[in-house]
Amino acid sequence: MRLPLLLLAAAGLLGAQSTPIAFTGARIIPIAGPEIASGTVVVHQGKITAVGGPQTAIPPNAQRINAAGKVIMPGLVDSHSHIGQVEGADSTAPLQPDVRVLDALNPRASSIKRARAGGITTVNVMPGSGHLLSGQTLYIKLRLADTVDGLLIPLPDGTPAGGIKMANGTNPRRNAPFPGTRAKAAALVREQFIKAQEYQAKVAAAAGDASKLPPRDLRMEALGEVLSGKRVVQHHTHRHDDILTVLRLAKEFNFRVVLHHVSDGWAVAGEIAKANTLGASLILIDSPGGKLEAKDNRLVTGAILDRAGVNTGFHTDDGVTDSRWFFRMAALGVRAGMARDKALYALTMANARMLELEKRVGSLEPGKDADLIILSGDPLSVYTKVEQTWIEGQKVFDLANPADRLALTGGYGAGSDGALMHLDECGGFTLGLDFRNMNLSGDLN
Repeated sequence: MRLPLLLLAAAGLLGAQSTPIAFTGARIIPIAGPEIASGTVVVHQGKITAVGGPQTAIPPNAQRINAAGKVIMPGLVDSHSHIGQVEGADSTAPLQPDVRVLDALNPRASSIKRARAGGITTVNVMPGSGHLLSGQTLYIKLRLADTVDGLLIPLPDGTPAGGIKMANGTNPRRNAPFPGTRAKAAALVREQFIKAQEYQAKVAAAAGDASKLPPRDLRMEALGEVLSGKRVVQHHTHRHDDILTVLRLAKEFNFRVVLHHVSDGWAVAGEIAKANTLGASLILIDSPGGKLEAKDNRLVTGAILDRAGVNTGFHTDDGVTDSRWFFRMAALGVRAGMARDKALYALTMANARMLELEKRVGSLEPGKDADLIILSGDPLSVYTKVEQTWIEGQKVFDLANPADRLALTGGYGAGSDGALMHLDECGGFTLGLDFRNMNLSGDLN
């Protein structure tokens, strides 16, 4: 009898790496400590077993990869993305907590391949922000998988890890049955959380007696997971007053929250720090345009929030920013005064903490998942490319592979969801596209 993929992943048996691998001679940026000028990273069975200098012990049977002249750092963690062609709630109601990304993600989408090409290994995939609550998000590893089960990160109880997506401000106002005003939006959210509290109370009062249980309500169950602390609210919010509304609701209903976008976060950094959120996840835009409520978005926000003591990360919001250019967020943050080490932390450990996966990902430390990337140069240089991406000891992107290179550079066939799946090292054929004879010098898209 075959075990379900989720159980195999939970047991650490999915794609287990049987032979140790030692990456040697690279400049290592472990995030958890100082850089190592010429270091070694050893991985085995999907986990990091050693990180250190040139004297680091290497198992005699290990495969050695000479990474001299390269940079190795942890796989990037994107705390807010829309890869995988995800659809969320519909137009029938402003709050739909029963909707799940799990049921809508396309694991063969070309956007997932592009994310690997950008060095991203762990992602919070979200539905859109056109609702006060648009559904349950999904935390995934970008493994080579043909089904969503192969991407899941299981919790101890076997359920997939994920949060819940909420939004306020302009996006979810819309026309009836949507709220129309900011005040009404907050009122609707409060109403639903109060209903969830009442539903939880009825379930508790039944004390396991099936005859006394209320009719099952998937919406209330999902909100109950928020109230109990199992599911974190991942909250879209831009304007300073909207940010404070989120913090007010979080305090009233005692739910844990990550603030996303926070265009005006620089204006209320102290209030965010005092609220003890899981963090603020930013997107930095350096060109005019976009929505009116983001008009005061500033590149300096990352530096201000970090100095205030807020766990500060960046995200792509792909496709607002293409996943291949995630490093650009950190570079813009540094340009505006953020410390270099904090900017790199914001692409890795800060986001891992927001997803509560910091014990598994976000830094190069023994015992953590063997998620790492090999770069051609400094991570903040515009000339640097991701050369390889590894997840749990398995190589999932290689710039030397023509099909992978196509995902990075664009060109004919790059946008075809099926065309980028599991080609052999020579390129191969998929969907009638012959990558062996293809011109791979297409423009960036």
